[in-house]
Amino acid sequence: MSGIDAKPSMGRRLHGPLLLALMLAFSPPPASAFELFGIKLFGKDKAAEEPDTIGEPWNYTVEFVLPYGADDTEKKLKGASSLWADREKPASGAAGLIVKARGDYRRLLNTLYGSALYGGSISITIDGREVSELPIDADIANPASVRVAVDPGSVFHFGQARIVNQAPPPLNRNDRVEDPAKEGFQTGEVAASGTILRAGRLAVEAWRHQGHAKAEIVERRVTAAHESRTVDAILTVEPGRRAAYGAVTVSGTERMDPDFVARQTGLVPGREYDPDDLERARKRLSKLDVFRSARIEEADEIGADGILPLAVIVQERLPRRFGVGGTYSTLDGLGVQAYWMHRNLFGRAERLRIEGQVSGIGNTFNPEDLTYRVGATFIKPGVYTPDTDFQASIFGDREVLERYTRTAVSAEFGFRHEFTEELSGSLFANAGRARFEDDFGTRDFTTVGLAGTLTYDSRDNPADATEGYFAELSLEPFYEMEYRNLAARMLLEGRAYYDFGSDGRFVLAGRAKIGALVGAPIDETPPDKLFFAGGGGSVRGYAYRNIGVETANGIAGGRSLMEASAELRARITSSIGVVGFVDAGTVGSESFPDFSEDVRIGVGAGLRYLTPLGPVRLDVAVPLDKRDGDPGVAFYVGIGQAF
Repeated sequence: MSGIDAKPSMGRRLHGPLLLALMLAFSPPPASAFELFGIKLFGKDKAAEEPDTIGEPWNYTVEFVLPYGADDTEKKLKGASSLWADREKPASGAAGLIVKARGDYRRLLNTLYGSALYGGSISITIDGREVSELPIDADIANPASVRVAVDPGSVFHFGQARIVNQAPPPLNRNDRVEDPAKEGFQTGEVAASGTILRAGRLAVEAWRHQGHAKAEIVERRVTAAHESRTVDAILTVEPGRRAAYGAVTVSGTERMDPDFVARQTGLVPGREYDPDDLERARKRLSKLDVFRSARIEEADEIGADGILPLAVIVQERLPRRFGVGGTYSTLDGLGVQAYWMHRNLFGRAERLRIEGQVSGIGNTFNPEDLTYRVGATFIKPGVYTPDTDFQASIFGDREVLERYTRTAVSAEFGFRHEFTEELSGSLFANAGRARFEDDFGTRDFTTVGLAGTLTYDSRDNPADATEGYFAELSLEPFYEMEYRNLAARMLLEGRAYYDFGSDGRFVLAGRAKIGALVGAPIDETPPDKLFFAGGGGSVRGYAYRNIGVETANGIAGGRSLMEASAELRARITSSIGVVGFVDAGTVGSESFPDFSEDVRIGVGAGLRYLTPLGPVRLDVAVPLDKRDGDPGVAFYVGIGQAF
């Protein structure tokens, strides 16, 4: 049972149950189309979703009237009002205008309750007559005059804010759920309807994270006392019995092995129920990239033995796909790429991708001066554990870069593993044969080695982070056979983000990178193992890879690297942001970075166009220590923040 006792002083002008408002206040908005720079990428046009005006077009004007000083409340009410949103479009006849106006009572009431304003009054009139008293076939003027008068009243605070049958503190820290009291659900705090709704969700989730899969709110008692301007909210939770996973059944597979799909969820029969397990299982299935849709359904009831059966329902994608693409820049000329992929070779989401690309077209038509890459990659997911993938690849390529030309064939194989959602690692064995042409002449290198990485990523959004940390450590020991050198390349990078309590409007971002190569001199090391700096992903303002070790023959790569960047990001509107930044970097000839080395600094500013896919980035940077080959001003365009 749910109960309510609310007596707002609104007379006949407004009558609405508080509980209904609480349930509807934060209903999800309808999906809409997504456009980028005016180009619709997916979804239906909004205009196409709305039917044309039915019957005689009925024009109207609308006026909002609120007490002096209620500007913030007025903005919220206008944002919720259908009358205000559609004020430049005619209604579908007189009846359509009356229906639209009647619907605004609930929308405006929900908005007031969302701001803890439970004692207000709302009056909506058409040509001076209260809409709630107008018959649907009333005779009204065309155009009609609509007036919305709202007296918000005073803000209400919690008198009581209590949860009956609140979950005990969890024994496992991973089962922790935010305390509703810390989210404002306590005596003396502002009694916004959203706070009550969130408290109920948190109370249920706290039990669910301790194995009670069917926990629910069985009673909501919300009472508004207008004399004291307080709200008493008592939520009663029924946790139900503790549950463990039953067998996972799979349906909808055509080419996929259903037993593999069940195993890949990681849901082990007999293990205690945890919503986090289900969320990670959904991510594992999505990562396979073989399903058009995949969902996990819990049984309606827990069995007498405490077992909760689970069902996985999937719809497969077509197994083969191919793609072509192109790029163009004034620096690199025209580039063309193509690939073919099979994403389910043997029924367990094994993926084979064959790809090729060529770039530099236009700058030259000499095949020897173009950049090529062709190869294949095979990935087998779910090796040993659902979170371990095997990967093998072989590539042949020719790179024509400013610092060197590389012609090579390389191969690698190894494993990637996700320890947690934030921590992952990889270990690969590799081998390669390459010929380099640079300032040292023409040299051949043959290498065999290992490449290991360990990555921690707690960023809230990798494309546009506002909080969290990123750290990655990589270690590459290798043996070079031509010069018989045993060497190792190490690289450590860290990033941090700080939001000034502004919900992402003002963010300070920092990045630092340090690298070292030990065991071989510069002239006996493959140039692609050495360190360079400069360019869009490094020190902005300087030419790409134009920061290195100066030698008699020109600029060569170094055996140590240090880079640092700082950005202050600000969102001006919901879709426009600006950035100010400073980058610094140095490359040294010795294996360990030396702070006395020549440090290059670049400064600049950027513009961001914010989209659901990430910000479109335009940066302008100036080098403070310009050298030969560096531009006076550098421009960078990309998708996603610089780091």
